[in-house]
Amino acid sequence: MTHWMIVTSPENFERTRTLRFTQQGVKSRHRRKAERMVPGDRVCWYLTGIQSFAATATITSPYYEGSEPIWVSEKTGDTYPWRFKIKKDHAVDPDRAIKAESLLAKLEHVKRWPKEHWRLAFQGNVHELDAKDLLINEFTIPAGVAIGSPDEIVIRSEEGWILGCPP
Repeated sequence: MTHWMIVTSPENFERTRTLRFTQQGVKSRHRRKAERMVPGDRVCWYLTGIQSFAATATITSPYYEGSEPIWVSEKTGDTYPWRFKIKKDHAVDPDRAIKAESLLAKLEHVKRWPKEHWRLAFQGNVHELDAKDLLINEFTIPAGVAIGSPDEIVIRSEEGWILGCPP
């Protein structure tokens, strides 16, 4: 199983949410990575601008080529043609997403860069992650706590629950 991070704008993330997390696309230059994505692989989303993690999902299909314009790169006009089906595992509204900066000490992926340049770790559309990094980004809420409930917000924000374990 491989673990992937999709780096995208809040607007493109919203497009994935509108599709009810049934599919995701990657930019045309990432065909080789898309070819390696297989059912059972995991993905998480890092949202640019707000510099936060907002969701995780499991890939449920091999990649395929799509031409319908869903996700768009404002810089290049790329329509993210390499796509795969997904099933949402966890997702929160972007305004409640987990700030990447709060996880820097735990993420192996960002340790490749000097601490003051951690944002470089989130350049580019697709990154392969260490399994531990995806699990850290996955904000599993303790059993019996509904997503969006006042209890979930308190647990996640005050105690910093990640994988059901306090930091």
